[in-house]
Amino acid sequence: MAIYHLHTKIIGRSDGRCVVQAAAYRSAEDLSLGSTGESFDFTAKSGVEHTEIMAPVDAPDWVYDREQLWNAIENVEKRKDAQLAREVEVSLPIELDREQQIALMREYVQETFVKRGMVADIAIHRDDPNNPHAHILLTTRSISGEGFGPKVREWNTKSQMNEWRAEWADVQNRYLAREGFEVRVDHRSYAAQGINLEPGQKLGLSTDRQSDADLPPLIKERMARQQDIQRENGKRIIAEPKIALDALTQQRATFTERDVARFLNTHTVDANQFQEAQAKVMASDQLVKLGVDDRGQTRYSTRDMVTIENELRGHAEDMTAKPSHAVADRQIEASAKRSGLTSEQTEAARHVLEAGDLKVVVGVAGSGKSRMLDAARDAWVREGYTVKGGALSGIAAENLQHASGIESRTLASYELSWRNGHDALSSKDVLVIDEAGMLGTRQLDRVMAAADRAGAKVVLVGDAEQLQAIEAGAPFRAISESAGVAELTSVRRQQTQWQQEATLDMASGRTVEALQAYEKHGAITGAQTRDDARTAVLNTWEQGRGQGSQLMLAYTRDDVKALNDGARERLKANGELKGGVVVETERGQREFATGDRVLFLRNEKSLGVKNGSLGTVTQVNASGKLSVQLDGKNEKEPGRTIDVDPRFYKNIDHGYATTVHKSQGSTVDRTQVLASKNFDRHATYVAMSRHRQQTQLVFARDEFTTPQQLVNTLSRARPKDMATDYAQVRGLEQIPQGVSLSAEKRSQMEKLGADRLAHLEKRFGLDKPNERTLQATRTNVSAMQPKPRSPGRSR
Repeated sequence: MAIYHLHTKIIGRSDGRCVVQAAAYRSAEDLSLGSTGESFDFTAKSGVEHTEIMAPVDAPDWVYDREQLWNAIENVEKRKDAQLAREVEVSLPIELDREQQIALMREYVQETFVKRGMVADIAIHRDDPNNPHAHILLTTRSISGEGFGPKVREWNTKSQMNEWRAEWADVQNRYLAREGFEVRVDHRSYAAQGINLEPGQKLGLSTDRQSDADLPPLIKERMARQQDIQRENGKRIIAEPKIALDALTQQRATFTERDVARFLNTHTVDANQFQEAQAKVMASDQLVKLGVDDRGQTRYSTRDMVTIENELRGHAEDMTAKPSHAVADRQIEASAKRSGLTSEQTEAARHVLEAGDLKVVVGVAGSGKSRMLDAARDAWVREGYTVKGGALSGIAAENLQHASGIESRTLASYELSWRNGHDALSSKDVLVIDEAGMLGTRQLDRVMAAADRAGAKVVLVGDAEQLQAIEAGAPFRAISESAGVAELTSVRRQQTQWQQEATLDMASGRTVEALQAYEKHGAITGAQTRDDARTAVLNTWEQGRGQGSQLMLAYTRDDVKALNDGARERLKANGELKGGVVVETERGQREFATGDRVLFLRNEKSLGVKNGSLGTVTQVNASGKLSVQLDGKNEKEPGRTIDVDPRFYKNIDHGYATTVHKSQGSTVDRTQVLASKNFDRHATYVAMSRHRQQTQLVFARDEFTTPQQLVNTLSRARPKDMATDYAQVRGLEQIPQGVSLSAEKRSQMEKLGADRLAHLEKRFGLDKPNERTLQATRTNVSAMQPKPRSPGRSR
């Protein structure tokens, strides 16, 4: 399981250290010290999996030669007590594969060290498969084209170190979330997290070697200290088992007994203490036994987590029952007519505008939620209410504002303002939260509590089948299953009937049937290798140019960068990108030219951009300053033109391709999707529903060796859960053993699925929509059968 570890130390002459020797050992190379000719040969060292040197764009070429680099440092440092280099040692998430770990390291090193002017020498070690880690040797002087400059003293400050630690946690959590893992790491100390445990020490050697008799004294001392820490933590957990339970539920709503064992294994000193701690935790009155999940595993939660869920449920019930914030019928009809709503959209607008301080809208992708909200905004404003929009991400807030006219910002921004006594909600406010399915239980509970206290109205809008919450819980799904909802199931984004039907299939969890439909119409193709698949995506993108807006989608940043680079190469070969200028960005060196597509990666009020905003370069100058016309609502309503100086705002990248996560909420005419093993049915749903006219999904046969493997990956369910998914937990009662999903919960889930399938039958005249079959084609999707779905984990 991913753990947080970051340790720094100085390699200095006062300790008798030689940085050339240190670099040779970490890279498993044979390097010589130029001043003496002494050779340091560590080529026999095993377990060094990847090495790489990263440097600022203006660094001289010789820095990429490891021997020249560190000999230059030895020569430039004259003092006998000189600090030669700083080493940062980090643990890598074991959940990620080799390529993902390398990409993770590159991003962290580039953003945290290289952009500040350091040269970084990276070595990833895997001498113990259960302990992948990396050593990063950093120069203590900045580098330029003329060589090394003076020492940078601010790199030694405590505040700088804390920033590096936070950045390491942030980048790990982003990668873990993107790859579909619920586990998260926290750079804060246990004390800062409110957990009464002492953090362990990094031993720096494999488990097998820990029993060696000839270990160095320093390692033996470190092992003894680690055992003392584990012994003390074990004592604390035995005395107060709630400590372990609090730690387990920092980032998940429920857990298994195996999760408990894995946690205790690293927080106890031996088998006897482990067994005693496990017995105490499993017998704790803070532990709530929930029932059995769809894998047959007994799941547990804590009283605190159940309390939060019940508090959220209580706010939802109280706010739903309040008779306030009703809009007159004549106003509803007038606003619906002005906005040209369909009958289904009108009914949804009527639902959110009628009395009640909590309203929920569940809308499939492309069903016209934004148009409905625009009409509702008009009605609320005419009744004297202030309408505010919120979302988890900046781009989702921006999309909500563009599409509905509701002034919007991130929920984190609202919460910060509320804590500082600003922008408090009132009874005259309506807070519309878009993409609500991505919110965790704790955050939504805080927002709902603030609204309930203020007497404000909250409207939750989303689709629980799209990308899942990053934090613990699935509160939008839970609320939508228990509260009255308006459903928008008529797909309006896609322009052909079979694509509308496929989107509804994905919204109902019937991903295999949707893939069969796209495959039948030639929209799923296979390529031999990963590179061939990228080329096929680029070919489709190039063929679609001039036929409306389009966007290439992939799951990982590496794939996105390769697609962006490939698109620019083709445009340059056609003579369409001229007069480019190279700028230094947060993601490294990038060239921008007039006509380039630009993706903004950080919210910036002064520019009026959000994380995920897109635009087109209209002018560049020699200093690297860019004029960018932001995308508007459509081609007839382009956005503003802004000036971007990469010296001060470096969070830009090319915008021909983007990740599936960033695309949620976006709409374009055409998309090209590069499939990978990172996909699940939620990512597939988002990626295959962004287009109006056409989409093409491409996969690599060397990654998906059989058609069944492709479909299994793209249709697998990985939804978040809640304690109340297993039983109606009220009053914190202990749930009897053997209780699984409550009958009420199961009935609700089955009804939601049945309602959506009934809509298919009504709209398309399908008596048995699940029996649609297709002739075998080159990907043989029709030969695959969907896995049986359990109602216990998703609707």
